[in-house]
Amino acid sequence: MTSDDSRYEAVTSRDARFDGEFFFAVSTTGIYCRPSCPATTPHRRNVTFFPTAAAAQSGGFRACRRCRPDAVPGSAGWNVRADLVGRAMRLIGDGVVDREGVAGLAARLGYSARQVQRQLNAEVGAGPIALARAQRAHTARVLLQTTTLRAAEIAFAAGFASVRQFNDTVREIYALTPGELRATRPGRASRFGSVGIADGAGGVPLRLAHRGPYAAGEVFDHLAARALDGIEEMAGERGDRTYRRTLRLPHGTGIAEVRESTGGSTGGGWLECRLHLSDLSDLTTATQRMRRLFDLDADPHAVAERLGADPALAPLVARTPGLRAPGAADVHELTLRAVLGGQVSVAAGRRLGSALVAAYGAPLRVPSGGLTRTFPAAGALAEAGLDELGMPDSRRAVLRGVAAALAEGRIRLDPGADRDRAEKELLGLRGVGSWTAGYVRMRALGDPDVLLTGDAAVRAGMRHAGAEAVDAEAWRPWRTYAMHYFWNAAADRRRTASAGRI
Repeated sequence: MTSDDSRYEAVTSRDARFDGEFFFAVSTTGIYCRPSCPATTPHRRNVTFFPTAAAAQSGGFRACRRCRPDAVPGSAGWNVRADLVGRAMRLIGDGVVDREGVAGLAARLGYSARQVQRQLNAEVGAGPIALARAQRAHTARVLLQTTTLRAAEIAFAAGFASVRQFNDTVREIYALTPGELRATRPGRASRFGSVGIADGAGGVPLRLAHRGPYAAGEVFDHLAARALDGIEEMAGERGDRTYRRTLRLPHGTGIAEVRESTGGSTGGGWLECRLHLSDLSDLTTATQRMRRLFDLDADPHAVAERLGADPALAPLVARTPGLRAPGAADVHELTLRAVLGGQVSVAAGRRLGSALVAAYGAPLRVPSGGLTRTFPAAGALAEAGLDELGMPDSRRAVLRGVAAALAEGRIRLDPGADRDRAEKELLGLRGVGSWTAGYVRMRALGDPDVLLTGDAAVRAGMRHAGAEAVDAEAWRPWRTYAMHYFWNAAADRRRTASAGRI
């Protein structure tokens, strides 16, 4: 979408591919919508386009009650970009402004608060406070429509400083009082039960939106093969599984449940999720972390357009549309797991990780099924003996060294981290190689353009696809997805060979 005219064409055709990539507002109604809004298309002269919902709200427009533009996927552009604005958007999504303020956001980015404000206003039409405010309003709407919490409890759980601020924001954005907004809650069924008003013990039910096709089976296979006992479990049969895991969050702990099958059409849909949180003020952070884990802000259309143009990759892309690159629910956890699994098979890495959780994981106050612990904090592992892992002394020293660097803040890994700098710092740690640093960059930092050419399974998949002699530069900026297609190709070849032996 390079011009307003092309954006208007997307609105005219109600193209869901661009939901979350931009928003349009109608001057005659004072409403802003997503591109796929089913309402009658307004005249071009009455339409203004905005890069974010916050920008539309700052322009004085309220959210459409029909298409719910605050519930769209995030823009894939923020994951691709490694500049100040891209890093800032990822951090704001993680709730940093609510927890640390604009000064904390600027400190993490290494810029002044004034520079961050100026850059965001110039590129996304809203500053960090307005962007965080839009996010708080969305969290408040979710809590109003899915829980029985009192409005005052919701105000503080969503991150508002006062009930008055909460009331004013809800009225401004939705043109409804909190009570009226609660009365408009949708009544729908889900795998987890009725998605309407829920009690606190039942958790918060969500629909995590994505754009385009979503290869849920492959994502759940990936997570199932690596699930660690005590902090993760997979229930059900393929096609109807539920992934469950524990979360360590800024204000407490949580349990997330995500169902495999997706809702909606190939134009876009959602994954059903339920979050059980010890402190509801962690709702925004927990939601964003699950979105990153399941790669829900990806643009499968852009990926398919680029990779599908390669003769070697085209059959793989056509066979599995909407393939995603799973991220991380906890960047420190993912980094330490990458160190454990860097020189061993996936199965061996899983055994080591499960042993680590059993020995050093913090017990949940109330276990839930097979979920009994959270992953050990980096500080707890920095001085641990790690004898339970049965690893050589040198490998245990590497794990302790990485844990100490994370605990002491010598390496900062968060959604807004400078990826080049983080990778360089990881490689500077004793015993950390290029595979581990690249894997962390891909999954923990969400870089969509990583290619681990030293990975044996990737090389096998490339040979199987006939892509060994292909120029991988042509796959930018989506080389991470190319790698996942090669991993899948290698796994398919192994399964075919095993079936032949049987």
